[in-house]
Amino acid sequence: MLGKKQKNPVQALPPLWTRNFTIITLGTVVSMLGGAIGSFAISLLVLEYTGSAFLYAVFIALYYAPKLIMPLLAGSYLDNFSRRKVIYTLDFCNSAVFLLLFFLMRLEVLSFPLLALFAVLIGSIESSYTVAYDSFYPTLVAEGNYRRAYSISSLIHPLATIMMPVAAALYNSIGIAPLFLFNSAAFLIAACFETQIKAEEKHLLREKTKEKMGHQYLHDLREGCRYIAGEKGLLVITCFFFFIMMPFAAQQVLLLPWFKAQPELGVFKYSLVMGAMVSGRLLGGLLHYRFEYPAEKKMSIAIFVYITSAILDGTFLFLPLIGMLLFCFLTGLLAVTSYSIRISSTQAYVPNDYRGRFNGVFQMVNNAGSIIGNLAAGALAELFSPRIVLLGFMCLSLLATFSIMIPNRQKVKPVFNRRT
Repeated sequence: MLGKKQKNPVQALPPLWTRNFTIITLGTVVSMLGGAIGSFAISLLVLEYTGSAFLYAVFIALYYAPKLIMPLLAGSYLDNFSRRKVIYTLDFCNSAVFLLLFFLMRLEVLSFPLLALFAVLIGSIESSYTVAYDSFYPTLVAEGNYRRAYSISSLIHPLATIMMPVAAALYNSIGIAPLFLFNSAAFLIAACFETQIKAEEKHLLREKTKEKMGHQYLHDLREGCRYIAGEKGLLVITCFFFFIMMPFAAQQVLLLPWFKAQPELGVFKYSLVMGAMVSGRLLGGLLHYRFEYPAEKKMSIAIFVYITSAILDGTFLFLPLIGMLLFCFLTGLLAVTSYSIRISSTQAYVPNDYRGRFNGVFQMVNNAGSIIGNLAAGALAELFSPRIVLLGFMCLSLLATFSIMIPNRQKVKPVFNRRT
């Protein structure tokens, strides 16, 4: 007698690589690679034009300033209007901005006030785009495929890092201006890809209240804040990431100057160490695409990752080069684990109608932590050794894990411990 055929739960899942998911992935790859070159180019432009570290710091501050406001404003807007249209419109805007920079360089009419204006403009576009993308992306992923989808997403960011040496080589051979032209073309191609996405945006049913747009906007903003405050797990995650973004930002500020200042290390060995971290991220992304953690263990795995990453990041500068390479490889591997668990779980947990507002608040809080970490690390590095400062920041990360995440793990479990 024939028995019943057993269904394979993995095979029963709908396909991940749908037309829409393929388009958004290709568009992201193109815009991310172009964006990496554009960021490198505009940083060099400001340094070359001003010749002042202080004015460069002012430029960076102006770039980050909109990231404290725009995510919150964009989040409420994106829960009422088409996220797809916002995404491709902002990529078209990015293309126009970098094309304008190219022509202004050719005409030699740039000034620092003009560059400062570009910093605010680019920061505003980028912070709004991030919220739009994070809110729209999950709607293009079939149920049960969040883990694999965000594993693919986690692979794109390390690949963008690889473009930095390419940008440096292009800068040495053709100068800065053509890099802006390349970046403009990359954003234009990405925007054209994104216009071809055909997806139902169910949250647009709320557009019926558009004649009261101003009142509806403020109402949605308050409602979104009440939602996050009422969801204790999401509130804990948001508060926790505010504190761990400080050490992450501090690391970005401290590492390159410290390597440059050590005669036995230098920029080349810095690139090797960062390459080891990128390799770890790539391997981690591939593993997450292929294997899934047991849902009931994700909370425990996340806590292990937070503790281990803080220890590795806080101590690797005290090691010889081979130890740095190993620790950074492991850090990259763990970083993808943290990213995958957090983003796939929260995006699957948050209802679509609230996703824009949650992502807006989350990005705003993260950016606030990053700015504080950047400024504090830069100031402290004037008084103490950068590796001592980094160790102190990683102790802050451990303190946040033991005082925020672990005592509230029962509140976070319903968010993290779920199949995605």
